[in-house]
Amino acid sequence: MHAEGVRKRFGPTLALDGVDLAVRPGESHALVGRNGAGKSTLVSVLTGLHRPDAGSVRFDGEPAPPYGDTAAWQSKVACVYQKSMAVPELTVAENLFLNRFGERFIRWPRLRSRARALLAEYGVEVDPGARAKELSVEQRQFVEIAKALSFGARLIILDEPTAQLDARGIQRLFDKLRDLQAHGVAFLYISHHLQEVYELCSTVTVLRDARRVLTAPVAGLVKADLVAAMTGEEASAVADREPRRTGGADVEPLLDVRGLALEGEFEPVDFRVRPGEVLGLAGAAAGGSTALGETLVGMRTPTAGAIRVRGRAIRAGSVPHALETGIGYIPEDRHRQGLVTGRSVAENATLTVADQLGPWGTVLPSRTRQFAASMIRSLDIKTRGPDQPVSGLSGGNQQKVVVARALARRPHVLVALRPTAGVDVRSKEALLSVVRRVADEGRAAVIVSDELDDLRVCDRLLVLFHGRVVGEYGAGWTDRELVAAMEGVGEGESPAAGQKEGA
Repeated sequence: MHAEGVRKRFGPTLALDGVDLAVRPGESHALVGRNGAGKSTLVSVLTGLHRPDAGSVRFDGEPAPPYGDTAAWQSKVACVYQKSMAVPELTVAENLFLNRFGERFIRWPRLRSRARALLAEYGVEVDPGARAKELSVEQRQFVEIAKALSFGARLIILDEPTAQLDARGIQRLFDKLRDLQAHGVAFLYISHHLQEVYELCSTVTVLRDARRVLTAPVAGLVKADLVAAMTGEEASAVADREPRRTGGADVEPLLDVRGLALEGEFEPVDFRVRPGEVLGLAGAAAGGSTALGETLVGMRTPTAGAIRVRGRAIRAGSVPHALETGIGYIPEDRHRQGLVTGRSVAENATLTVADQLGPWGTVLPSRTRQFAASMIRSLDIKTRGPDQPVSGLSGGNQQKVVVARALARRPHVLVALRPTAGVDVRSKEALLSVVRRVADEGRAAVIVSDELDDLRVCDRLLVLFHGRVVGEYGAGWTDRELVAAMEGVGEGESPAAGQKEGA
């Protein structure tokens, strides 16, 4: 496959700016870059989901199939996504031949026999009669790879394939990929775990700010140089981050987490957050940071440990009790978890304080609008007024409504999961300043993110990788060292961390 000069724009956003990429037969080629670098858009172009504005894509020297010719694209390339595309209630055999049974009346024994032969051809040991939902993550991936190869595709794009695998599963996946490479199958491997790039791939391409900034053999490429290409920051560059004055070790923490663990997601972790402090939990979503954040707010039930707010224990796995105890929550997905889109700005902003909007459990519309109006002014929400449907706001202003709801009860601790996802630069700055203001008022905040801009407002960072804390950083961290830690190629504590008692 050879892509040359690929450009793609979505409105004012330039998603790809003249990107070149070549993957040879039998090669395992890594594609890496920070969030927003252009990886997903490039994959959409390479698989025929998006038509490039400029540039070309060729397979085996021939032009890519016409846009919209799904069957032709499937015969060239396929993508196995982090989230399985298999239909859970259908069997393995039915998923393998979905929409191509080849006969008017399905002969089930014959279908299972064809599936068994196909799986055996690629060495996949799975029962064709098992339902997809009964398979392990690893088995589903093997089935989807076998399905892609059965269409004739010789280039398979793997999108974060190890995110939900344990160490043994990762090794079995790598063994299978190497075996297929020996038969001429090529892989474009997308991962946030750079150590895997060194274990599996022969070539790596780095995207940054919609451009290709590096293509090089993996052998001999210094890890620090690879991270520098991803971040645009040299190893010697240190960010200008002054430590803020927060409560010392003798000040009672607002949030006290001891031995907290969730089997299969993250190992036991201890940390404290004091008044005036913003703690960052840095790391990829699949590395345990998101699960830890959701456990703090009661959305997940831990298998061990305890959470206390101002000395009061939070009932495990109870969102109402976490709210009552003093935790505010900004969810990762505002559309699914943060907003009732058919309701007004006022109704959304006051969901957590409905008990304060009228006597004897009633909700007075006038008091709702008055409360919402104060939040609109405080957070500078751009809206026609409290009664405007929240669906009519921009993404940044919708997120501000979610923040307003989280702050409505004046929580002691604000937990924000990737709070600036999908918003513009100005809205991002405004949202982060609100989080910072919460701490500056003597409360505390926790930001869960792998976005460097989100983490810059934090006083202290804990880095999670594969479910465990691998580093702690105070003021003075560099983009290079932090990205290296989050990608699993640089573990440890920076000299600036210093406040070990707080973790």
